[in-house]
Amino acid sequence: MSTVTISKTQYEALRRRATAYERIVSAAREDIFSPPPTRDIKEILREFRGTKLYSAAFLKSIEKGLRRSSYFKNH
Repeated sequence: MSTVTISKTQYEALRRRATAYERIVSAAREDIFSPPPTRDIKEILREFRGTKLYSAAFLKSIEKGLRRSSYFKNH
């Protein structure tokens, strides 16, 4: 085994990055692979529209994608 010597400042920066990475990986494992809470396309679109953050073109694109998705077709 080799030994590498770094400054305390460098060590702390690396440790902060490693901790942040571990949190992101942990959150991704919990949330990304869980199914959406609903398969109701109308409900999903209603929620998106309700935020008033998205353009009509974007919402139409989302709807098209949801209708093409096998996950939502099987409902």
